[in-house]
Amino acid sequence: MLRVKGRFLPLVLLLAADGQAQEPVRIPYDCPEPDLQSAGLLCTEQEPCPIYLEINAIAAAGRKILIAGDLHATSVSLASILLASDDGGATWKEPAPRVSGAAIDQLQVFDRDHGWAAGEIQYPLTRDPFFLVTTDGGASWRRRPVTDEGGPGSVLRFWFDGATHGQLIVDAGKSAEGGRYALYESETGGESWTIRSTTDAQPKLRLAPPSTENPDYRVRAAEGGKTYEIEMRDGEQWRKMASLLIEVANCKLKAPELREPPPTPASDGAEPKDYVEEIKLGAPTTQTPAPPKKKGSPD
Repeated sequence: MLRVKGRFLPLVLLLAADGQAQEPVRIPYDCPEPDLQSAGLLCTEQEPCPIYLEINAIAAAGRKILIAGDLHATSVSLASILLASDDGGATWKEPAPRVSGAAIDQLQVFDRDHGWAAGEIQYPLTRDPFFLVTTDGGASWRRRPVTDEGGPGSVLRFWFDGATHGQLIVDAGKSAEGGRYALYESETGGESWTIRSTTDAQPKLRLAPPSTENPDYRVRAAEGGKTYEIEMRDGEQWRKMASLLIEVANCKLKAPELREPPPTPASDGAEPKDYVEEIKLGAPTTQTPAPPKKKGSPD
């Protein structure tokens, strides 16, 4: 089951016995009006806002699979998303709260207990890189910032060579003080980070492999562009393990009622009267009409 904004929604994908997926799973998204408005989206019945799933990373260890990315409209990221399967893709759950305006770009599963998901706030600017950390095999995840003060930047690459030791490169942009790239190190499993250097030349993670991608798993958009297919290498072939719809919602916000202003009383041939509302503490509210202005008199 999936918890979204205090309630639980089902997020389960069942596979048939032959390994072929049944109906593709749609990620629940209930078009929360505050989130859409804060992102500057004007979704109406006439012009609804399609919301899409984007998958940026996949990681696996045994039958445990993680996929991560974000939910976004045409031009803005709305929330990060992390999905997990403990049974090789037969069923899925969303074990971590979504981070508003963010995306998760990279994943690593170190062993049966330890794993990390790295991302940053995407809207309105790329900033405040963070980690989601698990030490209980993905049953729970906690969010940890790279720095307490935050700031511009995105996670370029990270790698943990042990359950507690890891390194991280943050791209803070060309105008960053001291250099564009910042190298961080953690001795606490990603709970906290210490900056080691800043430079304009991109540093290397000395203990990381040349590529962190898992060659036995991949995510691809299926023909027609309506679903993502999660596939595992099976010899020289690829076997589909799961299917997820790319368009997750089509948001339509109800327009607020248009209220007509109250009519202004006026007598035949007379100019409209101005009304002044007089409120006295402890006395009922009354409306006292002001006398009509005479032509040629000062305001």
